Amino acid sequence: MDEISSSFSRRRLPLGALRAFEAAARLESFRLAAEELAVTPTAISHRIRELEETLGLKLFERQVRRVSLTAAGQRLFPVLRDGFDAFAEALRTLCPEEGETVVTLSALVGFTARLLLPRMAEFRAAHPNVQLRLHASDDPVDLRSGAADIAIRYGHGPFPGLVAAPLFVETFAPVFSPNLALASPEDLRGQPLLHCEWRHPAADTPTWARWAQVAEFPDLDTTPRLVFTDDSHAYQAAVGGLGVAMGSLSLVRDELATGLLVQPFGPVIEGRPYHLLRLPTASRAVMAVHDWLLAVLKA
Repeated sequence: MDEISSSFSRRRLPLGALRAFEAAARLESFRLAAEELAVTPTAISHRIRELEETLGLKLFERQVRRVSLTAAGQRLFPVLRDGFDAFAEALRTLCPEEGETVVTLSALVGFTARLLLPRMAEFRAAHPNVQLRLHASDDPVDLRSGAADIAIRYGHGPFPGLVAAPLFVETFAPVFSPNLALASPEDLRGQPLLHCEWRHPAADTPTWARWAQVAEFPDLDTTPRLVFTDDSHAYQAAVGGLGVAMGSLSLVRDELATGLLVQPFGPVIEGRPYHLLRLPTASRAVMAVHDWLLAVLKA
């Protein structure tokens, strides 16, 4: 047995250095790895340097604000990542969860207000030992940071390192107060069109211009005149009869069901899918939230 291989017997594995390497490779940052492991960035750098010297291989390319894996680092990282995940899962199964467990769910602000909050009593009745904490934000959170345990995100992905379950594809169409008495797309002429700002507009963003193109209504004036940064405010304006909104049919379904808003004509255009995301090593409490959300939200 040569010098290097003998130095990595089970009794002499450099577990601290390997843990530091795995965290830095996963987070692409010595600083973030240090925060996760509650040590200093210097300690992380020192442990990784020792590992590199022991191997005689360079594991990271070091840039000013981030690090990236070398070819050797890319070979080592998935083995360690999967190994540490397996350790965590094995330990989790040995430790029964008692009492009330807190699970943080992150979702878009509108989704939280309109689709999650109305179901909280139902969730509490089904899972009395899980305290569900709602984190409403339009900015995605990194589940590995511990800021949230599970998330609902709008978009196609990819979602590297996470388990993604599709929920449903969002759809959009004109919605308005029944007091406007509009019966066809032609009746939109002269009506105020309510616009919502999208942080990252793209070709498939459900704008009035895209709807007019799909509807083959080229002379519809879609010039933004009344614009909202929060789509909930646009829907409230539509309920008040101030104009016609390009509504998410999932988010305004209560208004449609009660008749506060109507959607008598199309076309209906597709947005992007919602995905339910979790870490591969999710706890039993997180999996309870995950499975409940799939049951009540999946199309």
